[in-house]
Amino acid sequence: MSKSHKIIVSKFGGSSVQDSQTIQNTVRIVAGRAEGSSRGPVVVLSAMRGITDLLLQAATTAEQGNNEAEKLLVDIQNRHQATVAELMPQASPERDELQREMEELFFQLKEILHGVSLLHECTKRTRDYIVSFGERLNCLQVSAYMRSQGLAAEMVDAREMIRTSEEHDGATVLFQETYARITKRLQEIDGIAVVPGFIGSTADGVTTTLGRNGSDYTASLLGAALEAEAIEIWTDVDGVLSADPRVVDHATLLPQVSFREAMELSYFGADVIHPYTMIPAMEAGIPIWIKNTRNPDNAGTKISDVPSDASQVITGLASIGGVALINIEGGGMVGIPGFAGRVFKALAEHNINIIMITQASSEHSICIVIREDQVATALSALNKELARELATHQIQDFDVIDDLEIVAVIGENMRGTPGISGQLFSTLGDKGINVLAIAQGSSEMNVSFVIHRGEREVVLRSLHDRFFLKKD
Repeated sequence: MSKSHKIIVSKFGGSSVQDSQTIQNTVRIVAGRAEGSSRGPVVVLSAMRGITDLLLQAATTAEQGNNEAEKLLVDIQNRHQATVAELMPQASPERDELQREMEELFFQLKEILHGVSLLHECTKRTRDYIVSFGERLNCLQVSAYMRSQGLAAEMVDAREMIRTSEEHDGATVLFQETYARITKRLQEIDGIAVVPGFIGSTADGVTTTLGRNGSDYTASLLGAALEAEAIEIWTDVDGVLSADPRVVDHATLLPQVSFREAMELSYFGADVIHPYTMIPAMEAGIPIWIKNTRNPDNAGTKISDVPSDASQVITGLASIGGVALINIEGGGMVGIPGFAGRVFKALAEHNINIIMITQASSEHSICIVIREDQVATALSALNKELARELATHQIQDFDVIDDLEIVAVIGENMRGTPGISGQLFSTLGDKGINVLAIAQGSSEMNVSFVIHRGEREVVLRSLHDRFFLKKD
């Protein structure tokens, strides 16, 4: 695949390849992309929906010495064999070869699960290897089906190309070597390269995984290395919406958002694409399209360097639930260098992520927002770190409020537009909403605030009506 001709990298998630019907639909989309071209697209596939969960469950039950692991393996095998039978009902050399290759993978998987069962131990390294079978099995069957439909397709193992650190369950990609290996390996492919998402390998060939949304990350890495024309993320929604349609039934499709807007929306819970996975594409200036396999003719959403429609000040609304607020307050904090640093360090040492922070300019209080399930650990860490200040009453006992929601109002066009915050909070005031904490970055692209969880629907609908409904 020469860089002189731009290609498209198309990634299909688990819902797009969950059974024979969705696989057939996905292959029709790929065939349309390949029409008139002998070199592409590059296709990245997730495991069939639910298979990764079954593999993880099998690993856990095997570790416990439970025979249930064998039953789960049979379920996984039966599902793939049934899918192949539906995709390729007629006996053929292609189907026979596919079945041999899949049987070999299932034999390997059975052996590793048996070893886990004997040892009663499943390390992160072993777990990464076990879950890698989902993507590999799916790519085998889909690439074989493509060939049965007359498409020149070849599975290319991502572990040959994506080089990572030796961590597991979220390894760090070694970009320079990875890009060189991608370019070299895919130049050898004349037709469609079908690549398993989510997985990579160390320099010693040990299988690793890329963590959450790893298949999207794979597509972004391939696109950046190949200087692709575009990266397509195919899923089961039409694109990025202005709000959660389960709450705001008149949420609208956003035809264009910037990388920064998409990152903000994703961070605050919107079903877009994980922020970290966008970085390779963003750095290479390659647009990402979010498209729907169930509605392929829909234009979808383009994510690029260009912000959303300038006529729309607000790009979207998003929210994070299941959070709690911890307030640290006291006169002993005022003017004390490093106090906030101690708070952050104590929490970081216990792997607690601070989602949002506000601090009064008087330095009399610090408010942090974290996940509810981390509150007990956070309080223990803070009590230990700030024991002296608590004992001498320099700070008060920590105040905790749970059952909260963070709502974020996002848009690059907010920057420099006067009156947005006023409109926002007057809308909330009209609805009798009490805001517990507020944060706004200097970029003016995001205004975040904390409310009680039960007020989420009223807040999102009211703000969406205020900023998105057309006025007569």
